Amino acid sequence: MQKPQILWADDEIDLLKPHILFLTGKGYEITAVNNGLEAVEKANSQYFDIVFLDENMPGLTGLEALAQIKASKPSLPVVMITKSEEEHIMEDAIGAKIADYLIKPLNPNQILLSVKKLLDNKRLITEKTNMSYQQDFRNLAMTYNDRLGHEEWADIYKKLIYWELEIDNTENKSMSEVIYMQKDEANSNFSEFISDNYEDWLNDPKIEKPLMSHQLMKKKVFPLLSPTKPLFFILVDNLRFDQWKVLQPAISEMFNIDEEESYYAILPTATAFARNAIFSGMMPSEMEKYHPNLWVGDDEDEGKNMHEEEFLTRQMQKAGVGQMKMSYNKILTAQQGKELVEKFNNLKNNSLNVVVYNFVDALSHARTDSQMVRELAPDESAYRSITKSWFNHSPLLDLLKKISESGFQVVLTTDHGTVKVKKAFKIVGDKNVNSNLRYKAGKNLGFDDGKEVMLSRKPERLFLPKPNVSTAYVFATNDNFFAYPNNFNYYVNFYKDTFQHGGISLEEMIIPIIKLSPKG
Repeated sequence: MQKPQILWADDEIDLLKPHILFLTGKGYEITAVNNGLEAVEKANSQYFDIVFLDENMPGLTGLEALAQIKASKPSLPVVMITKSEEEHIMEDAIGAKIADYLIKPLNPNQILLSVKKLLDNKRLITEKTNMSYQQDFRNLAMTYNDRLGHEEWADIYKKLIYWELEIDNTENKSMSEVIYMQKDEANSNFSEFISDNYEDWLNDPKIEKPLMSHQLMKKKVFPLLSPTKPLFFILVDNLRFDQWKVLQPAISEMFNIDEEESYYAILPTATAFARNAIFSGMMPSEMEKYHPNLWVGDDEDEGKNMHEEEFLTRQMQKAGVGQMKMSYNKILTAQQGKELVEKFNNLKNNSLNVVVYNFVDALSHARTDSQMVRELAPDESAYRSITKSWFNHSPLLDLLKKISESGFQVVLTTDHGTVKVKKAFKIVGDKNVNSNLRYKAGKNLGFDDGKEVMLSRKPERLFLPKPNVSTAYVFATNDNFFAYPNNFNYYVNFYKDTFQHGGISLEEMIIPIIKLSPKG
């Protein structure tokens, strides 16, 4: 194995021999030169892993040499070394994309730390991450044997996400399969937890229960409303907690994160149910009963989320905040997002501005329908990466910048998450059964009952519509999806490894709600 190659340029290079010998003894090979011009020539003609440049050399200065090296080798790490602590020199070096900045007199361990940080960074992070996760693996596995509540499950899910993202950033992702297996085990236990507790949450007023979709506006948004200062409620459809975490660094540049919490999406974890519950403040059967002109059932062809603004208006009136001005904007295209940013000044006159972004949901559907999108997002990591890339170039980022600059608060959330499905579960139904792959509702459903699904023969206990006296709901758990026996293999091949929602999993049900205040 070749030793790491270091180019060191300093007009007093002879005085640095003790440091060079120290690094040589640590396994590095040093090429020493005493001027900037020779450093540029060596960097262009030979391979080096890292370059040390003295800032104050006669002739071609360190900063000038840095510019020439970066022009031909932009990814080559360069460490600037100087006697000066003047701020403008630091700023010039940082602006030229140096990898590190050291001030003389040099300490051997200081140099070694810089080298290791730049050359061994990925390996050291990988080793430390894998070791730390292995230590925590057993602790996480043992918690499933405890009697867990909804808060503990949310904490477990967030910890699994933490390790998944940490492992995703390691050099070879060697622990990826282990974390995915642990998530599968967690989802299996979580599904049992939901099967045992979900109905009680909705029907027993005395037991402890999580915040759920239909309570979101009343408990997290309306208390923040002011007649004099706008609040922005931004809902990104289908945004999982791990996707929020990859967006967080960019958002943190504009906003303080006052609260990072989670809530539980109602069942089915599908847009038609969960998002309508948010804006109406009601469960689905209550919407059907009290707002029959707005509720659209599974058996109807009309769009299921066409009346969100009216639902919200009625909920605000019922909550006693109906006198406050409100705007509702649904963004389905980039052009609509740009137009909203352009009319931002008009939004300043409202107490509440609701903005629904549909990109992430559209991405999950596109990944199902388009082979090209499947190739772009073959796994969880790539799915997160596309979400991050979209956000960094989206009108949503532009809108958030405007909101922050204007000094307004934001509540950022979603309606449900999504899960990557892998195993097909056979089910039989008549032509009236809905098409969702993660839940089915109908009067003649045939399937093998067991732990792979959650069955409800009394939909009224789940506050779900019941078109027929024998209507039942079946929810897929873990990473299962429903497929009919007819053309079974075709459906398996088409939908396997796609992202779906509607059923029971940590990813679909435990979702973020974030309170943001502007920086500065």
